[in-house]
Amino acid sequence: MTTTTRRMTLEEYLDYDDGTDTRYELVNGELAEVPSESDLNNLIAVYLLAEFLQLIPVRLLRRGTEVVVNGYRTTTRIPDLMVLTEDLAAALSGSKRSVVMPDMPPPALVVEIVSPGTTNEARDYRYKRSEYAARSIAEYWIVDPQQAQITVLTLVAGLYEEAVFKGNDRLISATLPNLDLTPAQVLQVGDSQ
Repeated sequence: MTTTTRRMTLEEYLDYDDGTDTRYELVNGELAEVPSESDLNNLIAVYLLAEFLQLIPVRLLRRGTEVVVNGYRTTTRIPDLMVLTEDLAAALSGSKRSVVMPDMPPPALVVEIVSPGTTNEARDYRYKRSEYAARSIAEYWIVDPQQAQITVLTLVAGLYEEAVFKGNDRLISATLPNLDLTPAQVLQVGDSQ
């Protein structure tokens, strides 16, 4: 991941265009290149999207939408999948760029699919966990193909309570109470290519 050393404001970041199709996040005020997702991560995200579509309207689902989170300096994240609240969908309606700004309601749920490597694990399990909690995101899923598990974090009194699901455990989600899905189903999607 390439990172700049020049600090940017949120406004500078939102106006930034280097003339390429490179994706960036703003991490503590610094521009950080976001590498392409693996094919497996994309398959898992699309599979979850298809499952979620059976339970909630398409207008409440997003891929590629950024969320501004709290941090030492401004940070944005691009979750692999996001479930919006009705209020957030209304706030985003008509926006020039699909970014959940600090003055908007938080998403109901964000999903991150962990890429291999200790840097990626630290980002998803540690940094994003505290950033999403500070942003008051009610539920955060960490889908980890390497560990063959899905961690569902539920916000309680400002901190996440963690439940780890493996194999044929039925996922329990406050945001999607009627979800009938197991980690095995989600993580084996790559085997059916």
